[in-house]
Amino acid sequence: MLTVNSWISCHSALLAAISLLAITVDAGAALADGASPPAQSRPAPAAGPGASKQASPATPLPFDTAKIETLTGASGAAFPEERVFKISVPRADIPVQVDGVPLPPGMGLASWVGFTPAGSGALMVMGDLALFEDEVNPVLDEALAGGLEATALHNHFFFDQPRVFYLHISGHGSLEDLATAVGRCLSRVKAVRAADSFPAGSFGIGPAPPAGHLEPEQLDSILKVHGDLRGGVYKVVLGRRAKMHGVEAGPALGVSTWAAFYGGTTDAVVDGDFAVLEAELQPVLKALRRGGVRIVAIHNHMAGETPRYVFLHYWGRGPAADLARALRAALDRLGP
Repeated sequence: MLTVNSWISCHSALLAAISLLAITVDAGAALADGASPPAQSRPAPAAGPGASKQASPATPLPFDTAKIETLTGASGAAFPEERVFKISVPRADIPVQVDGVPLPPGMGLASWVGFTPAGSGALMVMGDLALFEDEVNPVLDEALAGGLEATALHNHFFFDQPRVFYLHISGHGSLEDLATAVGRCLSRVKAVRAADSFPAGSFGIGPAPPAGHLEPEQLDSILKVHGDLRGGVYKVVLGRRAKMHGVEAGPALGVSTWAAFYGGTTDAVVDGDFAVLEAELQPVLKALRRGGVRIVAIHNHMAGETPRYVFLHYWGRGPAADLARALRAALDRLGP
């Protein structure tokens, strides 16, 4: 026969067991839902050296961020730990779909430029401008005219409608010069869109030129190289040299500058590829744009080559002789 005290002890033990079972069931249910189990009670860690000190406020950036916002016309945010002030312009003005899926600006559909000190009162900028096809070359012109460098031009998506390209830029100079140049690039985007609210589907030059008669001797004379005319296409290839993993690579392996013309003497198209050293890239871009040739890509074809080459692809339309003169001006910017 149980005494009162024995009954109380048994009852307390039973309640404790039921409580423990309930905790175990709850924890298992939480894990089944993908949640973490309840944290076990543990003593707080001992305070280390300096634990009682308050975190010091972030050091303000050593340049006028408000002036950057004024000159660029874009708002930004500070990253004091990296000494960077970064402006961002979401491209919410044109709806974009990737493979039929609407693309919010937060998924990479935005232009941005970061500013950081570069010594002696100068700043450096790096950025990436999200552009539609009809905006690329007008914005590229503004960037080059403003002293910025174009370092890459490529796509980030497949099956995007309308197509979006990304122009990477960099620069070094005064805050006012850099921010003004960036602001003009952003303003040029607005001007293009003000003229046509939706991205154009062509260069707007007109119907394709009919197959015509090119004059190889004239093109040879202007380009100062000998080309080959086959199937209505006049083509020239200028080889360059590199080493990949210690192995020689030349024009047959794609290390070359080339141009292909099609059409007639009064209305022709030209496309091709310039293989340029890094120091040659900006002069070649400027020469091609002065000649009205459009830039359609800037990127690398290799990794780890010596010397390092950047490849820029282009497209031009007009009288064949004018196109050849524009290419010759660009070729003159190449080293040996």
